[in-house]
Amino acid sequence: MSPAALSLRRIYAMVLRHLYLLRKSWVRVVEMAYWPTMQMVLWGFIAQFLATNSSWVAQAPGVLVSALLLWEILFRGQLGLALSFIEELYSRNLGHLFASPLRPLELVASMVCVSLVRTLIGVGTAAALAWFLYAVSIFDLGLPLVAFFANLLVTGWGVGLMVAALVMRHGLAAENLAWGAIFVAAPLSGIYYPVGVLPPWLQAVAWWLPTSHVFEGMRAVLIGRTFLWHELWNAIGLNVVYLVVGAGMFLASFEGARKRGTLVQIGE
Repeated sequence: MSPAALSLRRIYAMVLRHLYLLRKSWVRVVEMAYWPTMQMVLWGFIAQFLATNSSWVAQAPGVLVSALLLWEILFRGQLGLALSFIEELYSRNLGHLFASPLRPLELVASMVCVSLVRTLIGVGTAAALAWFLYAVSIFDLGLPLVAFFANLLVTGWGVGLMVAALVMRHGLAAENLAWGAIFVAAPLSGIYYPVGVLPPWLQAVAWWLPTSHVFEGMRAVLIGRTFLWHELWNAIGLNVVYLVVGAGMFLASFEGARKRGTLVQIGE
């Protein structure tokens, strides 16, 4: 077909189709600006911290790799739970599941178990490679690793339940939240730099995240060889709130979908 045979009208119609889709889906619009913004903010704070703390650079490789592995625990925990739910939507299996005696809390418990298995496989492989390639072992954290691991997993489960609730409410148009929701917390959690690097007004927000307390505790163990108990208790208290809110949102969305009769309609 020659270029002259191309119809600008048909091309415009197809472009317009996708523009209408964007106009009706705020989730897709937000996603377009989401990743560039998160990367810019995160690496901006990293650069600011390294520029003013040159003495820290010598310790950076071990701390950064350990921080990355702990972050993967959080990310994989949240993603594993959310994807377990989304996979049921892909197969249009949700209605069939709840035609059985399965209860919503039993579904939540099963997704938590699947998330744990996926996290252990994913982070375990990465931890082994970190030791082999960079001679950095996350297990150098010792017993505090158990506390960090558990807290980050629970945070991931709480956020994963919130994402699953939004997907149940808005359909698979909100699926991308499963991949990106947790990254909202990344610049505020002090993963690669102390929370003190943030502007004061952002610090006030950061301390409401359990992840901020976990990563502050991680650095204290790796650099100062001290375990900050108050950071652990703060993280546990906040995680209770996040998990209760996440479970409440999921159960409320399920009840709403059941009343609207949309459980069997959610899918691809």
